[in-house]
Amino acid sequence: MSATLHAPPVSLAPWAEVVPGVGPVTIDVLLTLQDDGYQYEVVEGTLVRMAGSGEEASTIALDLGAQLLLYVRPRRLGRVTGADGVYKFPGAETGLVPNIAFFRAERRDQITDRRRPVPFAPDLAVEVASPDQRPDGMAAKARRYLVAGARLVWVLWPASQHIDIWRAGRPRGPAASLNGSDTLDGEDVIPGFAYPVAAIFADPLDEANAPSTEAPA
Repeated sequence: MSATLHAPPVSLAPWAEVVPGVGPVTIDVLLTLQDDGYQYEVVEGTLVRMAGSGEEASTIALDLGAQLLLYVRPRRLGRVTGADGVYKFPGAETGLVPNIAFFRAERRDQITDRRRPVPFAPDLAVEVASPDQRPDGMAAKARRYLVAGARLVWVLWPASQHIDIWRAGRPRGPAASLNGSDTLDGEDVIPGFAYPVAAIFADPLDEANAPSTEAPA
């Protein structure tokens, strides 16, 4: 990567920080970067970064990802990927790395090299917001997923323990916001998947307050 005066607008990826002094890059650079505590993405050829997740966000993502995997895998519905899965969007040189993602089994044939980024947007993208990420920034990221072809985006907010649901065809704002009394639904993207919102945000080591976390039937 070569230094340049390239200076994209801050609004390019408001959920992240543009990496200074780096010229246009391709998505494949995400497969070569060393672990330095940041999470990197490419937006329209621009390298951006976010601070690594803390224990709370990483635990929430892992627990929800496990529930999705337990439901999806035995039914052979598709693939669930974790926080290192790079998705390359069609058109502009953009590759995002959701905390959790899912794509349908029938799309597997579009992947010709499993060592490279997935060459399409996921059907479901899940983002767990960090304390320094704001609603407008995460809204911009959700819209990126939807414009690229995602059908469903879940943005989880640990501090307020609610989930914004974004759906294809509704890019102006979340189609719904769920709280602790609601149930997260896979809708027509992962039919039949349901999981209590309260269980997602519960501390797994706090037996007194943790609700049931049985795997979906």
